[in-house]
Amino acid sequence: MAIVISACANNATLPENQIMVQTPISFSMAEISKPTYTPSPTMTLPPTLTPTATPEPIAQAEIVVDTPTSEYVAPVYEVDAPVVYTGGKYILVDISEQHMYVYEGDALVYSFVSSTGMNNATRVGNFSVLNKIPNAYGATWDLWMPNWLGIYWAGSLQNGIHALPILSNGVTLWSGYLGVPISYGCVVLGTYEAQLLYDWAEVGTPVEIQW
Repeated sequence: MAIVISACANNATLPENQIMVQTPISFSMAEISKPTYTPSPTMTLPPTLTPTATPEPIAQAEIVVDTPTSEYVAPVYEVDAPVVYTGGKYILVDISEQHMYVYEGDALVYSFVSSTGMNNATRVGNFSVLNKIPNAYGATWDLWMPNWLGIYWAGSLQNGIHALPILSNGVTLWSGYLGVPISYGCVVLGTYEAQLLYDWAEVGTPVEIQW
């Protein structure tokens, strides 16, 4: 004989030789609505600072990770006052050729394929090397620009000549795009070429950028 255990909490005494049989309790799943949570206003805490390597003080916002284009028109000619320089070194950047020519006196020392800014972002004019930084940091995109030669200010930012930029994960950008405009103002060289130029150039070396 099947005996069904009652789910009731009833301890009533049954007559001898009798067994209480009850219909099993049927359970069903109730649909419980997820309560709506309305966050209460909380105090905004200052962000937690994560220790990182101290970057050089150059805020470069001209770097982007966009697909470059070669469609652009001649920019307006602008001139920055050059640093006083009495040496015989001279850097010429030709935007139409996407090429750099490096002279010492009348002698051509180096000839490099280069990349200037998209949409005429690189100014044309007479400038000079303002500073040299072995590895400048671009905080906006968390990347590094090796062999930095600053050449002019664009508002609160400085544009310059540097090697192919490197992301914090070690990936080198634009290595397949040298020879076409790829930056938002800087003049970009190959890694090896930028090292040669960095070692050769001095603060005050004239830089001419022409169309």
